[in-house]
Amino acid sequence: MKYSLRRIRLSYLAWFRYTRYFNHSMTCSNRHLAKWGLRTGQFDIISHLKEGERVTQSELASRLAVTNSNITQILSKLEDAGYIQREQEWKTKYISLTPTGVALRNEVVPAQEQFRAEQFADLTEDELEQLIQLLKKANQGVYQE
Repeated sequence: MKYSLRRIRLSYLAWFRYTRYFNHSMTCSNRHLAKWGLRTGQFDIISHLKEGERVTQSELASRLAVTNSNITQILSKLEDAGYIQREQEWKTKYISLTPTGVALRNEVVPAQEQFRAEQFADLTEDELEQLIQLLKKANQGVYQE
């Protein structure tokens, strides 16, 4: 499909602004999460596990939209810190939060949610809903090879 020069430039500008925002946001999140000794990838895992829940590594990778190999190293660090436990049953690896991990989750998830709310303080609820819908729609145009 052929696009006008204006559309091409606007698309590039939108991508540029989004990546700038994303990179800056990740830096800020990592700085905020450092209070708990976490980085964003570790937080993502902790926040996607619920107390008493036992999920396979594949299920967790699917929830986070990453590959099994991408989360293996992060899981090792969380296990070494005592936040998760991994159990292997034949070929399947199960992940669950330890009591220490549950306590961390109960503290860090609300703090990170509040931190994010502060980052979007200049947007109204309607604007936030619109942003969510626009990002969902833009994501449909992204393809993986």
